[in-house]
Amino acid sequence: MPDNYLNIQQALQKIELANEVFLKKKASFPIRPIEKVRKVGEILLARKEEFGRVITEEMGKALYESYAEIEKSALNCTFYADHCEEFLADRSYSTDKYDALVRYEPLGVILGVMPWNFPFWQAFRFAIPTILAGNTIVLKHASNVPKSAQLIEDIFLEAGFEPGTYLNLPLESRHIEEVLNHPYVKAVSLTGSEKAGSSVAEIAGRNIKKSVLELGGSNAFIVLDDADLSITVDRAIDARFRNAGQSCIAAKRFLVQEGIYEEFLSKFSERVKEIKLGDPFDPTTTMGPMSREDLAEELENQVTKSVEMGAKVLVGGNRNGAYFEPTILTDITTEMPVFKEETFGPVAVIMKVNSLEESIQLSNLTSFGLGVSIFSKNVNLLKENIHLFEEGAVFLNQMVRSDPALPFGGVKKSGFGRELSEEGIREFVNTKTVFIAKN
Repeated sequence: MPDNYLNIQQALQKIELANEVFLKKKASFPIRPIEKVRKVGEILLARKEEFGRVITEEMGKALYESYAEIEKSALNCTFYADHCEEFLADRSYSTDKYDALVRYEPLGVILGVMPWNFPFWQAFRFAIPTILAGNTIVLKHASNVPKSAQLIEDIFLEAGFEPGTYLNLPLESRHIEEVLNHPYVKAVSLTGSEKAGSSVAEIAGRNIKKSVLELGGSNAFIVLDDADLSITVDRAIDARFRNAGQSCIAAKRFLVQEGIYEEFLSKFSERVKEIKLGDPFDPTTTMGPMSREDLAEELENQVTKSVEMGAKVLVGGNRNGAYFEPTILTDITTEMPVFKEETFGPVAVIMKVNSLEESIQLSNLTSFGLGVSIFSKNVNLLKENIHLFEEGAVFLNQMVRSDPALPFGGVKKSGFGRELSEEGIREFVNTKTVFIAKN
């Protein structure tokens, strides 16, 4: 166990502190710490380079991507500071027989379980709306980003939040059940793997506690014959290789209509070969290593098994420790691991399709349902088919991405519940109905 890890008794003491702070906040409800949240955003931007270098040191993404992550986390602070009162305002109703209102009240201490791939963004995406709704937070972060995890708590303290509003919970994963069993912990939000999500949801279910799960994805990136390749190829590169492909919403299966297939493949391959894999602190590097060598080995096994089944490596395919070359695979069948499983790394799987109908069928042929991108000049045709996609999000002529103003989440084994936007800030509240009879 790492030296900084808490034992379970220390963790439970932190939960008690978080509950004490929640009860104080509840007494002054609905006063919201809007200016303190703005201060969090200001601190993030003022110390962007410092925080970005910590992210790159811990999980390996290129430095420019780490800076962008800090900027996006700050944007989330501004968005919710601007809109939280609107999102959480009482809703009033009146008839000749009664007056009524619906009020959104906080639940208490909320557990967060967050991953390493976006160590700041994932935490702030969850924490900012949850705290503005009136809750307090204990957050168990990934074991390989301990500096990021502690820095986030420090930022909340620096911004003026009372100790106990946001608490870093460095803890072994085996103790999550004990934490979630605690009566002061009212709900949980987890971003992570299907296995982790299933386990946490089971524990929450036994305790009849709310859970929000943001799990894996195997997003399709559909390119129809009339797509504008000058735009599409740029977005395809970004959609697959950002963060070394380590993103749940990355494009993982490219479904390209036969009339444009060869041209797309040629242009896409040229761009993939231009990606500079190297030291993530080098400003000329455009893609860093994967976060851990074991994860690179897992991806390598998926590629190897698929090649044994007939897939062809068009570009890349080699691994050196945690460094995995940007890779393109063709001649894919639906039974191959790179199609059936989530590929969490820089491997693009490209398949030729005959029609939009076949694209939809293949896009849905997965246990995941996080998002899909479709590229075509015929936007009206795409709009007519949106309802056929089994996804949490459909992006037309754009890569799937998260935005504070838009609800984010999936269906099927990609999870349930929503983060961000109005829906996200209402996940961890008691939607209370107040009825006043008229005599």
